[in-house]
Amino acid sequence: MKPHGYSAWLSMLLLSPVLAAQENAGTWQALFNGTDLTGWTPKIRGFEAGADPLHTFRVEDGLLTVSYDNYEQFDNRFGHLFYAHSYSHYRLRLQYRFVGKQAPGGEPWAYKNSGVMVHSQAPQSMLAAQDFPISVEVQFLGGHPEHAADGTPRPTANMCSPGTHIVFQGEFTDTHCIPSAAPTFYGDEWVSMEVLVRGSEQVVHYVNGEQVMAYGGLTTGGGVVSGHRPELKPEGKPLTEGYIALQSESHPIQFRQIEILDLANGEATAQSQRLP
Repeated sequence: MKPHGYSAWLSMLLLSPVLAAQENAGTWQALFNGTDLTGWTPKIRGFEAGADPLHTFRVEDGLLTVSYDNYEQFDNRFGHLFYAHSYSHYRLRLQYRFVGKQAPGGEPWAYKNSGVMVHSQAPQSMLAAQDFPISVEVQFLGGHPEHAADGTPRPTANMCSPGTHIVFQGEFTDTHCIPSAAPTFYGDEWVSMEVLVRGSEQVVHYVNGEQVMAYGGLTTGGGVVSGHRPELKPEGKPLTEGYIALQSESHPIQFRQIEILDLANGEATAQSQRLP
């Protein structure tokens, strides 16, 4: 996989001047209107797409909120809230903050744990029993207060890979989660996230305006997803596009200012201007 990783890295360098100008000239589109969940579809483990009987995803005070106040136990009911359209090349930006206490029965690793899935399968293609969508996760984490004194890091904006693989630092890897260079946030402050996605070639994570991680070579395959249709996870198929989904893993979280800059047209132009 080394040649593939080097090729993707070289392509990034060749594309960047062209795309920088196109991105600056684009128009950001709001994905969340601050009033309701128009354009979004929930998928909760144990239910068909569109069903959210415990009102996990809601709008409170103009914020897209993930809440568990109707849950007696979490019971591994992992959830995702999908935006209506599939994208291939784009910039996504949002702000998030963890709030409140973890739902009863949530896994210890899921304390202050959420994320946004990129290049995800469609919610309607997920079986009721499926836990996570086949996708690449930009993982959001918050620091645990027990670790604040000794400085144990728990960075945010990490990469996790349910049913997928990536090329990281020029090497193919099947490691499920790879930490970023982001800081650890212990409180309930708002954190600004931005993700640059260019097909299967490049994903870059930014936290509060600083780049903290980059990788490419996105393909389907591997594990860490269950209850799915096997034919949707062929080993080694390039993952070039998909849906965006906000995650529900048992800790309450809120989102605001969710916006996208679609680069698809500009990316096609850039492809035609590549050096031989």
